[in-house]
Amino acid sequence: MRKILLLTLCSVLLYISPAGAAEELKIGYIDLPRIFSESDAGKKATADIEAIEKPKKAVIDGKVKAANKIEEEIAKQSSVLSAGAKKAKVEELEKLQGDVQKLVADGRAELQKKETELTNAILKDVSDIVDDIGYEEGYALILRSEVIISAKKELDLTDKVITRLNELKGKPKDAPKLNTK
Repeated sequence: MRKILLLTLCSVLLYISPAGAAEELKIGYIDLPRIFSESDAGKKATADIEAIEKPKKAVIDGKVKAANKIEEEIAKQSSVLSAGAKKAKVEELEKLQGDVQKLVADGRAELQKKETELTNAILKDVSDIVDDIGYEEGYALILRSEVIISAKKELDLTDKVITRLNELKGKPKDAPKLNTK
């Protein structure tokens, strides 16, 4: 019985034209890196990250300069400094170096958290928009460009997604969602 079912299934599959099946299947793709770099939401996220990063970098750079200055003082004055004064300078240098390491670690963690938060928000909106486009235009499959080796440019839905994302982000918070399913 199982062999008969398998043979019947194989026979049916052989009679289906692969070209005909492909014509019925509407496929598209999106370029996420391009969406992030060209959309208003992506540009705003980048600006938000830079706004957090810039002052942190300035503080870290100031501490690094202070540590370098102390290091130079120790090197220049090592022969004239008393053991106690030299020890105090070394301790001050080590404290500054520890502060720099902590600031860098804390800054990275905060930036990573903010970047993840902003990215996830954009990805959710992109996912909703892609679902809407797929539903409205009858796409059976919409892929990310990262998994595609070669595709026709006509299948690229990135511009549509960017346009809708910009429109969505331009609407007030209480505006209805695009999803019309």
